[in-house]
Amino acid sequence: MPRTSNKQNKLHVRKGDMVRVIAGNDRGKEGKVLRVYPRKQRVIVEGVNMRIRHRKPTPALPQGGRVEQEAPIHVSNVMPLDGDGNPTRVGRKWIEDPETGRGHWIRYAKTTGQELD
Repeated sequence: MPRTSNKQNKLHVRKGDMVRVIAGNDRGKEGKVLRVYPRKQRVIVEGVNMRIRHRKPTPALPQGGRVEQEAPIHVSNVMPLDGDGNPTRVGRKWIEDPETGRGHWIRYAKTTGQELD
């Protein structure tokens, strides 16, 4: 019987990955993934999709005012970078540890075959 609830939303990028934006107003920009929202299929990339937020005065920001910060973009608009700095599609393969016999999934770059994890 297939799973109807508790489905894992897996994405091709993770927090800390270097990615390039391939669509939208910030096309061509590169940055590190700061946050991932799997259920919403969105990511926040450093320096991409900057928006101005108006903040009330707080102890941390006594003056208040306008603060620029990143807004989420859809995960389909980014591609991870391989070891050469080129955007790549992502594959998954099962790797077994010969000592323990246990295995786990890893992500790899389709262009070079390098492991991304």
